[in-house]
Amino acid sequence: MTSLLTNAGAISALSTLRSITRSADQTQAQVASGYRIGNAADNAAYWSIATTMRSDHKAISAVGDALNLADATVAIAYEGMSATIDILADFKSKLVASAEPGVDRSKIQKELDQLKDQVSAIASSASFAGQNWLSTEFPDIYDDTQAKTSLVASFTRQQSGVSLDRMDVQLSKLALFNSTGGGMLQADPRDPKTLGGIRTEYNNGNNHLVRSTSNLRAATYASFDFNFSGPLSFNAGETIAFDITVDADNPADGLPGAQNPGKTTGIVIDRALVDTVLGVGANGVISTYTDYAQVLNSVLGSSGSGARATTYRDYRNDPIIDRIGIWTQQNSGLDGSFVGVTNIASTVSSGGLGNASDFSQRGQEIALNFTPFRIFDGVEVSFNFGVNNSPTQAYTFNSDFVNTTLGKTDGGIDTSGEMETLLRALLSTDWPDVNIDATSGSTIMMETDVNADRKSGSGTYIGFTGISVNIEPIPTLNFLDIDIVANPQLIETYISYVDVVSERAIDGAALLGSLQSRIGMQSDFAERLTDSLERGIGKLVDADMNEASTRLKALQTQQQLGVQALSIANAANQNILQLLQ
Repeated sequence: MTSLLTNAGAISALSTLRSITRSADQTQAQVASGYRIGNAADNAAYWSIATTMRSDHKAISAVGDALNLADATVAIAYEGMSATIDILADFKSKLVASAEPGVDRSKIQKELDQLKDQVSAIASSASFAGQNWLSTEFPDIYDDTQAKTSLVASFTRQQSGVSLDRMDVQLSKLALFNSTGGGMLQADPRDPKTLGGIRTEYNNGNNHLVRSTSNLRAATYASFDFNFSGPLSFNAGETIAFDITVDADNPADGLPGAQNPGKTTGIVIDRALVDTVLGVGANGVISTYTDYAQVLNSVLGSSGSGARATTYRDYRNDPIIDRIGIWTQQNSGLDGSFVGVTNIASTVSSGGLGNASDFSQRGQEIALNFTPFRIFDGVEVSFNFGVNNSPTQAYTFNSDFVNTTLGKTDGGIDTSGEMETLLRALLSTDWPDVNIDATSGSTIMMETDVNADRKSGSGTYIGFTGISVNIEPIPTLNFLDIDIVANPQLIETYISYVDVVSERAIDGAALLGSLQSRIGMQSDFAERLTDSLERGIGKLVDADMNEASTRLKALQTQQQLGVQALSIANAANQNILQLLQ
């Protein structure tokens, strides 16, 4: 139907033209921008994801920059550590040379001073972007919460949010010098020294200070010596007679109750005994001190006296001529350790043997020379403790134990009274008969209660064995204080010290090398991750330009046809108007 009021053909053509134009405009925008989804109106879900991923892409790119900065920082520290290791090797070689007799140590010391200055210069100059890992300023370098730095490693997005992952670097393992001490080339302030007297320090004979791994007090058999005078010639009826007593209690030990007088045995030496022991060819004559010791040893053993005779050798293993000893075997079943000869009666010379006696000591008493010390976090002390022939028990303590026991927070044992409290807390449960008393500000006595332990002599001991500290060996000297002119007696100590710090420097360089390797791997991963993000974003929102351009050409053609269709539709009404003219 043809109508003057409504041109249905024009309306249809116009609607089609509008649709084509809208599609053409969208396609034109894609061709112009390169995006299939350029704003939220195009596809809200994909646009949101792509926008978030673009933000993450920038963050990961920033992480890559941070990793490059970290790599440079680590490289500087590594070069400084590597140079220090080389200098320490030269330093040690010069110390070894200085130990040679006749060398001019003053000239070597000048070389050592130059090497020390060079190490200081390396440590102070090994800085990048304001960070220096070889020369630090931490109040407590062993506090892991303080003495560390963190390197940005990666950017992570999770359902709970975003986060930065970091690589923590403990600078206590790298710093050569620290403002408050504890650097690799400084004395370690964690040094527990003698552990309040649990261990001792001594010179090993080569001017090298050594800390003991045991600290024992032990006693030996009671004995006395005499010098032989002879020869002794026995005729029929001639004898040497005496009483020998073993293992009497020593009143000086303060033992409670009655004192045991020991076991006494009468001894007689005659011609028959001499010829039996030395052979008939002796004809009753004891010619030498070794013959006399043999005769005495025989009669003391056969009589069940509990004593024996002996001869001696010196430190060169040469015999000590004419010296004879009498000692208790401590097999009497008594608690004491004593040997004594009384009531000598001789019709010939006694051969130098006279009334003599000896008490052995009680070995269950030890004095600890207390000096204050501190147990830092991460330090653990281990030792075994024993008394007499009882099995030893193992013990450990650390800063937590010290603080809990003493009500402290710094791990310090500052007085002999605190050391007494600590030892009681460790030992009293297993050793209730060991008395532990701080007798002065510098002395702690440990001894068994005489009411429970009356023994003395061989087999009695008290003390510590297997003493160890988990962080040792540690530097106990300052590298910059080494002076072979002022302290020639410490040359071997210096050599050992430099060897220890060299190993620590090597460990530090190994740590830096492994850190460099990890940073390189993480940097490569960050680059691959940004590439993957770019590809992912492109797949979501990028336009297919081949498809878009082809579609644009088709839509432009459709636009032209639409315009012509609209023109034709409008021309129909013009024909009607002409009829009415």
